Amino acid sequence: MSGLTELGDTAMCQRLVLVNWNSIPLGVKFTMQQAFGLNIPQTLDDVCDPTRLALVVYDMQVGIVRQIENGPEITGKVLQVLEAARKAGIRVFFTRHMSLPNELMGASQFRMAMAWQRVKSVDEVKPWFLRDAPGFHLIPEMNPLPSEAIFDKIAMSAFEGTPLDIALRDCGIVAFAIVGIAMEIGIEPTVRHGADLGYMPVVVTDACGFGHREAAARSVASLEFSGDALLTNVETICARLGHKRPF
Repeated sequence: MSGLTELGDTAMCQRLVLVNWNSIPLGVKFTMQQAFGLNIPQTLDDVCDPTRLALVVYDMQVGIVRQIENGPEITGKVLQVLEAARKAGIRVFFTRHMSLPNELMGASQFRMAMAWQRVKSVDEVKPWFLRDAPGFHLIPEMNPLPSEAIFDKIAMSAFEGTPLDIALRDCGIVAFAIVGIAMEIGIEPTVRHGADLGYMPVVVTDACGFGHREAAARSVASLEFSGDALLTNVETICARLGHKRPF
């Protein structure tokens, strides 16, 4: 029931085996694993501490939400998690994808833009998400509070080229939940990058939109297989957060 398997003769040396945390009732208690003076979080209850968990709302922008077929549904799911996080006193960070003017695009930016826009010449590339473009802005439903941050990026990972990592570390954050769009484009890279930086990512799968259903399913399956993130759903994480007091 613990989801742990011992390796060798030392109980200290253990690895996490995949567990469906959504199926575990709220009343079930686990003892957080410890090793060499460290707490080893494994469950939602371990990481849903308002002083140690942040929420990342990924690229809920006008020009992105309108591109996916279930944009209104994903918006509703994201708002549920956002409201629960705010009530629990969780720190919230929004991201926006930003295009550079063509004159400032590098080779990788042009390659990406050509692939997304399905064009064969750099002369045909249009910067969709310039800072003043209507599609760049967050959808009005997000309505960031004065106490919340918005970080702009030109890469897929929310950690690359943004202050997110230093902001989280300076606040003592050890885990982050992530919602938004799109799973197969930027959320999976952010989760993997965050795990490599030592954070415990929590992916709220039904609050993560996608542009390509099969590619998104592969992303979820890959994250589940690797085991360095917790996968949950809106109902489960909102219930956990509802049992936490704001700091």
